Amino acid sequence: MIEPLVLLPGLMCDARLFQAQITAMSNDRAVTVAPITGGERIEEIASGLLDQLPHRFALCGFGLGGSIALEIVRRAPERVTRLCLITAEVQADTPQIAAVREELIIGAQAGRLDDVMRRVIGSDMLAPGPQRIPILDDVLQMVGALGPDVFVRQMRILQRRPDQQGTLRRIKTPTVIMCGAHDAEDTVRKHTFVADLIPDAVLHVIDGAGHFPILEAPNTVTETLLDWIQTPLRLT
Repeated sequence: MIEPLVLLPGLMCDARLFQAQITAMSNDRAVTVAPITGGERIEEIASGLLDQLPHRFALCGFGLGGSIALEIVRRAPERVTRLCLITAEVQADTPQIAAVREELIIGAQAGRLDDVMRRVIGSDMLAPGPQRIPILDDVLQMVGALGPDVFVRQMRILQRRPDQQGTLRRIKTPTVIMCGAHDAEDTVRKHTFVADLIPDAVLHVIDGAGHFPILEAPNTVTETLLDWIQTPLRLT
């Protein structure tokens, strides 16, 4: 069986985030980038996607998309053949983080969305080098297309997202975790913790990347995804 691949983008990202992976992988299988802009809670978005997605599929989520991917696995583990989480966040917001998000929401509602996103990303979240500005520009293009209403909605979703550590311990499907070595927020240490909770998960730390390995090191991410999805599933 050639499994369809479902990709879930992150905060204020759309299908352009995965352009390199779509180009490389869509010749061999159906590749879908599922939108995560509707709904008020992760549970609602996951439920809506499960009504539309194939019966069984490989699933890859980035950032917020990873949180939704985990909720999909929690609800319908039998439908997910394999799982990849990139720049994953599995814990619920602390009150302090939720308060910071509230400040960002106010800024976006006041017409300062670009400035807010520059604060969200921050130079310390990307790998050093000349690619920082072009990558930030690429992200801001997606941000501009989605607009402040989506930003506010997705921030609220993050504030309300459930803690998924219990879900991680119950995952039985082949799982890959990817992160950038230079991400100062979602650090290698955080991702090591996530990988340790999932039975037999494999962690890939991408040296030339920070928070956006999909954009900073697209070839490495694509090669890792190809290895992950082409590995035969074990029959149980």
